[in-house]
Amino acid sequence: MPNHALTKLFRPEVLAMSAYHVADARNLIKLDAMENPYTWPEDIQQRWLESLKACPINRYPDPTGSALCEQLRRANAIPDHAALLLGNGSDEIIQILLMALSTDATVLAPEPGFVMYRQIARSLGLNYVGVPLATDFALDLSAMLAAIADTLPAAIFIAYPNNPTGNLFDAQAIKTIIAAAPGLVVVDEAYSPFADASFVGELGNYPNLLVMRTVSKLGLAGLRLGYLAGPAEIVAELDKVRLPYNINSLTQATVGFALEHGDFLAQQTQAIRAERTAMAKALKAWPTLTVYPSSANFILFRTPAGTADQLFAGLKARGILIKNLSGQGGVLSDCLRVTIGKPEENQSFLNALAAALAELPR
Repeated sequence: MPNHALTKLFRPEVLAMSAYHVADARNLIKLDAMENPYTWPEDIQQRWLESLKACPINRYPDPTGSALCEQLRRANAIPDHAALLLGNGSDEIIQILLMALSTDATVLAPEPGFVMYRQIARSLGLNYVGVPLATDFALDLSAMLAAIADTLPAAIFIAYPNNPTGNLFDAQAIKTIIAAAPGLVVVDEAYSPFADASFVGELGNYPNLLVMRTVSKLGLAGLRLGYLAGPAEIVAELDKVRLPYNINSLTQATVGFALEHGDFLAQQTQAIRAERTAMAKALKAWPTLTVYPSSANFILFRTPAGTADQLFAGLKARGILIKNLSGQGGVLSDCLRVTIGKPEENQSFLNALAAALAELPR
């Protein structure tokens, strides 16, 4: 179809966008996507497969995932007064929420942050405003409050811990933002298994607070399940936009099984946290790198000026795939992000990084 015909079919916002790119990780050690590197123990796998025999895949799934919602509520200490909404990953929840807003709504988020806040908002033709973080990746509270007063956003997204920087924002600053916001505030806790902080306990203290989580980082990324907790009257409006049967039966059954047999997932999470500490210490041994604190399952580090692309390519040539964020510019210039893998994968990354650093011009 000729390009001039496309301009008549699609909105300008869509034509101006780029599709979300997922790197090809075949034959590489994959440390780019914040996944749990561990598989399930053999005995757990066998019990899981046995449990799936009773899954009625000839029938439509539970449209609201009611049984799974109760399991998630118990596992995450979500208060009884908060309602739950399930989504096909956090991405669908973001999409549902933004689709429900008025067509002239403004969406606000600190930047750099999770790219899907901006991507989905713009794809829907909403006004997106990104507020730059401070140079140390902290929330710029005065800038956030000024942007709230100026744009009156219908929705604010705050990742806690933040992606791609890994840090936890100041909790009091977030509370100040929630109190000042004229619309909804979504605290995105995708990396909660790796952090010792949460806003789940604040549900009910603010009428506009929603907390969003996912099971992806816990070790169930292939199941694509996210969930949102918040005031029942708000969740009820969002549920009108949710497509029926959006969470398939196998996902509901498998997540439910994992929550009931979750000790191994907790052990894996602790192993990843221990490896994060070891990895940060090893990276800090190179004086030319700036390593940022992380409460997630990845570490952001800054390379010598102008070398991020070369180091990324050098790692990939040695079989290691991480994330090159330098191209985003701003405070992420010269930055790379590595997901915490298994001990042997992390050591392979460190060995490859040492070799790549040695190739840099003196």
